[in-house]
Amino acid sequence: MSIKENYQKIRSEIGDNVMIIVAVKGRTKEEIEEVIDAGAQDLGENYVQEAESIYESLGDKVGKVRWHMIGHLQKNKINKALQIFDVIQTIDSKGIALALNERAKRIGKVVPVYIEMNIGDEMTKSGVKGEYEVVEGLAKEISKMEFLRLEGLMAMEPQFDNPQDSISCFKKAKDIFERIGALNLPNVDMKELSMGMSGSYKIAIQEGSNMVRLGSAIFGAR
Repeated sequence: MSIKENYQKIRSEIGDNVMIIVAVKGRTKEEIEEVIDAGAQDLGENYVQEAESIYESLGDKVGKVRWHMIGHLQKNKINKALQIFDVIQTIDSKGIALALNERAKRIGKVVPVYIEMNIGDEMTKSGVKGEYEVVEGLAKEISKMEFLRLEGLMAMEPQFDNPQDSISCFKKAKDIFERIGALNLPNVDMKELSMGMSGSYKIAIQEGSNMVRLGSAIFGAR
């Protein structure tokens, strides 16, 4: 099927309560234009430099979508990221949050952010340790930052051969999400649980995700 057909099929299957972030890392301008024309409203990019190139190439289509940072954010890329992204999903330390808050303050922009959890505690992945106390501590720090608004959690799960093996990770992420929301912290509105990718999104939704990040399920293999 075409990119348009893939997107619209998934969109119709999962219901309007789940947001699709189309992961566009490594995709061409033409592929991205096709998915926007198919109705995609949210794009996710892993790299600031690649996002900048895409952003500049899309012309008037840029304004039709929201841009989500879904890769690790480096401090030296914050200024450029603030020009491009509407949401930063990958806050993984107090240091990066403080730096982002300070740069956002300079331009008077309040930035929606999510805490990234390395829910399987894998050495090769970024994100805070997938434990409630760790996430709670960072959430409380972010709640004090005037120009950041904590709106969700982003879970990075291990890559399993059998997607069913992700269930315990997803349950853990959902539990942490609900517990953080129940704290009723100032400047925190826990709306989004960004969880599930192309191989696991159906199970993630069953376990409570309301935002999935899909690349190959829409575009096909690279």
